[in-house]
Amino acid sequence: MAAARLLRWGPSRAGAWLLPPPARCPRRALHKQGDGTDFQSIYSLDTLYPESRGLDTAWRVPDDAKKANSDIPLDRLTISYCRSSGPGGQNVNKVNSKAEIRFHLATADWIAEPVRQKMAITHKNKINRLGELILTSERSRYQLRNLADCLQKVRDMIAEASQTPKEPSKEDAALWRIRVENMNRERLRKKRISSAIKTSRRVDVD
Repeated sequence: MAAARLLRWGPSRAGAWLLPPPARCPRRALHKQGDGTDFQSIYSLDTLYPESRGLDTAWRVPDDAKKANSDIPLDRLTISYCRSSGPGGQNVNKVNSKAEIRFHLATADWIAEPVRQKMAITHKNKINRLGELILTSERSRYQLRNLADCLQKVRDMIAEASQTPKEPSKEDAALWRIRVENMNRERLRKKRISSAIKTSRRVDVD
């Protein structure tokens, strides 16, 4: 019976019984079985983001937001949230993840007066008609992270405006004066050329 089955299947089909089992697919090595019965992949969030463990990590208040209580008075800020065009997929169409903070710059007494004046000049395009400085953030899909990013922007603006300008050296001042003289000389030369061209186009009417 076995001989008849061997002749009917042919040597190729029969040789399959004698071959060793195929090697394990290398792709399956990418995934491994963790301890217990739960499946654990090397592409799991615990592997890709080892510092973000726990279900409440995404909603945890960042350290930047906690630091704001000491250097930025949150009660003096107007904080609001709206729909975001940043990351988050369809989630951004359902929740208000974009953060916006605004405060009146002229009456912000928690910022030094010279710093406020410099901020008003440097960031005048972020101040509305009411004198409110408006900052937004939509880098993340979570409200608290975007709020922390807005507060960090305020700190960076204050730190930038607090820096005293560096006094130029004598060599830098002389070089700057030479550059200004050369620019003025070139500007006057182009004006003379343009004036000569216009004069040559003029037609004398008898």
